[in-house]
Amino acid sequence: MKLNKLILIVFAGFLFAMYSCNVVPSIMMKTKKDFQYDEIPQDTTSSNYIISKNDSIDFMLYTNDGTMLVDMTALTTGDNVRATQNMTTNYLVESTGLCKLPIIGRVMLQGKTIKEAENFLQEQYSSYYKKPFVLLRVENRRVTVFSGIGKGQVIVLNNENMTIIEALAQVGGLPKDSKAHKIKLVRGNLKDPQIYLFDFSTVEGIKNAGFVLQANDIIYVEPRKNAVIEVVRDIAPVLSLITSSITLIVVISRLN
Repeated sequence: MKLNKLILIVFAGFLFAMYSCNVVPSIMMKTKKDFQYDEIPQDTTSSNYIISKNDSIDFMLYTNDGTMLVDMTALTTGDNVRATQNMTTNYLVESTGLCKLPIIGRVMLQGKTIKEAENFLQEQYSSYYKKPFVLLRVENRRVTVFSGIGKGQVIVLNNENMTIIEALAQVGGLPKDSKAHKIKLVRGNLKDPQIYLFDFSTVEGIKNAGFVLQANDIIYVEPRKNAVIEVVRDIAPVLSLITSSITLIVVISRLN
């Protein structure tokens, strides 16, 4: 009778451990059923990217509406201008949002789109050059992709107009344990972000595959819940301990 009580206590502990397990605790970005996602914008070209602090800007300045490239590395007090080939110069957007550029000094670029910044700089340089033409590109743009349980990767946006489907392809596509109909994209200030939901499980949903990514976007592919596997995985150590305890109890009982 005493042995049966001990086994019963151990079994009760096993049940408690099983029901206390949080099934798939690694799932991130959980939302309520009535959560309202932001509407996916149709115009997502790179020109809409908002420049932010710590961005590394590839800055190219031409004169005469683009016929001659200004060699920014050769500028002296005489402001030499010459045509060059394959010359690029990077400038950092400081924590204040200002970017120090040749001749014009520090100017505010944070908060401007690429197109707005180009137009703004063309106006600034018009006092020094004839018909200035500016091209900007953000060099250090990265996005984070979580494509499944325990799978995360940071990728560089080498392509100016890299899309969400291209980013998923770059990390190896969707794993078999993921939900193609529940792909979340988080954009902007994490204190008040825009959150978009993509469904690539249907032909209709794939129409949004051309969504262009921006720096610091977070892509999260929700994994499927396999309750049985997760519960077994979580309670395996507990089950092993309980089995050992019961075996020890039986052995001690027989010795007595």
